[in-house]
Amino acid sequence: MSQADEMLQIKTEALEAIQQADSEKALQDVKVQYLGKKGQVTGLMKNMKNLSKEEKPEYGQKVNEVRQAITSAIEERQADLAEAQLNQQLSEESIDVTLPSRKIANGAKHPLTRTIEEIEDLFLGLGYEIVTGYEVEQDYYNFEALNLPKSHPARDMQDSFYITEEILMRTHTSPVQARTMEKRNGEGPVKILCPGKVYRRDSDDATHSHQFTQIEGLVVDENIKMSDLKGTLELLAKSLFGEERELRLRPSYFPFTEPSVEVDVSCFKCKGEGCNVCKHTGWIEILGAGMVHPNVLEMAGFDSKRYSGFAFGMGPDRIAMLKYGIEDIRHFYTNDVRFLEQFKAVEDRGETTC
Repeated sequence: MSQADEMLQIKTEALEAIQQADSEKALQDVKVQYLGKKGQVTGLMKNMKNLSKEEKPEYGQKVNEVRQAITSAIEERQADLAEAQLNQQLSEESIDVTLPSRKIANGAKHPLTRTIEEIEDLFLGLGYEIVTGYEVEQDYYNFEALNLPKSHPARDMQDSFYITEEILMRTHTSPVQARTMEKRNGEGPVKILCPGKVYRRDSDDATHSHQFTQIEGLVVDENIKMSDLKGTLELLAKSLFGEERELRLRPSYFPFTEPSVEVDVSCFKCKGEGCNVCKHTGWIEILGAGMVHPNVLEMAGFDSKRYSGFAFGMGPDRIAMLKYGIEDIRHFYTNDVRFLEQFKAVEDRGETTC
């Protein structure tokens, strides 16, 4: 048999075997048989040692043509087999699109989110602007601009997470107030509500957390009085805990307000008679407040003889615990679905208090 006839026979047999291959494995076996290291096409190349220098180029070209023809046929057959396999899979695993879908369970707002939004809605209705700020804050805005110089002993109560000597995780949302007043260039009015997360070094237990939420309010304008603050806080207490609630202001101390007060609301559970919620006092402390200290106004560029203001701060965590009867603040942050699912029912009923 001549070399040309041998090549033609190998090519013909290979193409026939390729067409008869009915699986990926069978096709791979054909490929190895003809194109592998010990395959028949590879064997043709061994004959080149018996050829003259002039015959070798033409012979090598013909062998490559046979190899290319077999390779192309294998690729085409491989594509046909893949398409056939896909069509079979589609026919066997068809989906009935008329079937109803699986029910997707609806969630509910987190109790902290519900409480914060309820407070925000109230103050938006009073004309306040919602302002947020940096959680990583400068020492100046977190302390010094709020009448808390570096040597002030009140800093010890807010010993916090410092990144450098001048940068820390904010301990309250008050820096937002300081920055906002600074941007107003000494011109009022300022009427803002500042919600956000804050951080303090604390031992986590049922009533304390190293991270918690805070909402602070600030009003600065001409002729702002303590009575304006009291009226605002009464509206807040009645909105959160019911129209029959009473308010009590107790003298206190905060470096950034003067005078300062602690604010109590009459117990919504025992109506002031005394119970475990109010520790048998009839009152529940809900926030701190006071008139903006003149030093704070002056450092922000306001004329303290012309402008006055009030500020207040509350913890939505504590308010939510009181509203919904939650005994451990850690429930807010552990993402226990059993705890969170309770508020789906509360949301469905449209309840605002426990």
